[in-house]
Amino acid sequence: MNPPENPGRCMAGERPPLPAPAMWTASRRAVLGGALGLGLAALLSACGETPAASPQVDVQGPPVEGGALRVGFVGGGASDTLDGAVATNLGDIARAINMYDTLMHFDHDYVLRPMLATSAVPNDDATVWTVELRDDAKFCDGRPVRPEDVIASYMRIIDPEDPKSGAASLSHLDEIAKVGPHTLEFRLSVPDAALDGNFGGYSNIIVPEDFDPANPIGSGPFMLESFTAAQSTVLVRNPHYWGDEGPYLDEVSLLNFNDTDALINALLSNQVDAIAQIPPALVEVIGADERINILDSVTGMYLPFTMRVDRAPFDDVRVRQAFRLAVDRPGMVEQVLSGRGTVGNDMFAVFSEGYPDELPQREQDLEEARRLLAEAGHPDGIDVELVTAPIQSGVVEAAQVFAEQAAEAGIRITINRMDLTAYWTDYLSYDFSQTFWYTRDFLGQSNAGMMPDAPFNETHWDDEEYIELVGRIRSETDEVRRGELIGQAQQILYDRGGLIIWGFANQIDAYQSYVGGLQEDRSGIPLSGFQLHRVWIGDVG
Repeated sequence: MNPPENPGRCMAGERPPLPAPAMWTASRRAVLGGALGLGLAALLSACGETPAASPQVDVQGPPVEGGALRVGFVGGGASDTLDGAVATNLGDIARAINMYDTLMHFDHDYVLRPMLATSAVPNDDATVWTVELRDDAKFCDGRPVRPEDVIASYMRIIDPEDPKSGAASLSHLDEIAKVGPHTLEFRLSVPDAALDGNFGGYSNIIVPEDFDPANPIGSGPFMLESFTAAQSTVLVRNPHYWGDEGPYLDEVSLLNFNDTDALINALLSNQVDAIAQIPPALVEVIGADERINILDSVTGMYLPFTMRVDRAPFDDVRVRQAFRLAVDRPGMVEQVLSGRGTVGNDMFAVFSEGYPDELPQREQDLEEARRLLAEAGHPDGIDVELVTAPIQSGVVEAAQVFAEQAAEAGIRITINRMDLTAYWTDYLSYDFSQTFWYTRDFLGQSNAGMMPDAPFNETHWDDEEYIELVGRIRSETDEVRRGELIGQAQQILYDRGGLIIWGFANQIDAYQSYVGGLQEDRSGIPLSGFQLHRVWIGDVG
């Protein structure tokens, strides 16, 4: 199709949304009670018939131009958005990463690299950061990416009337000034030696000065063709993409599914080419199909239990520590993740500088857990409700396993399983619940989830010593000293925090053997961090 005449909109032409395949609305079968016990043959038969073998293709050689990729994932709803600055669910994140760019980005090893910026350098006291922009980057409507667009993008993010996801970590941003044709200064009210990490957050997108989320324009490798919330998104190649690699694909379809069973059936029946987040217990079953490849990435992603430290019973640190001691962490990793993960120690940012590996690994101690509960006024044990939902692969399973483990310490857990929409509506209000976080560095995670003004402070954490340390970490320009301070802040979380971080989950995806370019990625974001511009469909041999 020809592009629309309106030059202010860079959708590649309108077409009706993709019809939902039958598998998208398949009735839900409990994964643990159903698919995990069915085996591959039953999963295939659930599709109606065994699919024909995929063509033999070459994905080892150089990337191939052209073709379309269909990506499936569970989740999404009426709140799905095209505005990458408020991305929350998988579909939102996939759209944000592929339609827009940020000043910096994290590579597959979770190392910060330039993106729209060629450099970002602080002054001596980290109160001013000088950012040099690329001079060849364009938006998908052909307009150049200018300093004025960067300024407008960040002013939009921190707009006090409508703050976006990244606003909490930018509260100290006083002014952005254009000081050269491609040069900007970010001027801060307090020092921040790690501001460049914020530049790499996928939600801190750079958009045109006149950006309209209803008609989205970005500088990413793909641009929008069609979008139907809770169903599908079609992206097409951005002809003005500035990057050195890709995009190789002509088109990407992002398809929402109701549940994991339907998602896996769609992969096995060739309705999709790749799927995000498969249950670890199904890796061997799905991988036994010679048409399918498994992408298994070690990450810093975690699925914590969250205890509100401002409400009883979790306002007592003895109760919080008792709950932590009730967890059999290796058992959780084995039972919930089928061993595809690493044991956690109630601290996040495992790849970040200063992570205190020297602290003793917390192990299950039922006797000490019972003693702490009794000391806190619960000699006969304690009854609590755990609110959960299938917000991420493994979350509901973790709730079930923990309830069994904790019972031995006198912790009687009633699981309140909600649907996704109901859960997210008021999830910051729950006393005891679950969440998930992708890999982040220490300050990025603190800004998003641990400070009093953080948008996702699930534990309602407001620790004066921790807050003071975070301020010192932000202003410390010496990397060695900053790492030491991070270690001190992490120990506070270890000693009295409200998170039970029992493990770090591998990110496990599956894709057809004819898909090339996917590689392991530490971010925890599915399918190589959703960097789909590096993906291609192989040549038929």
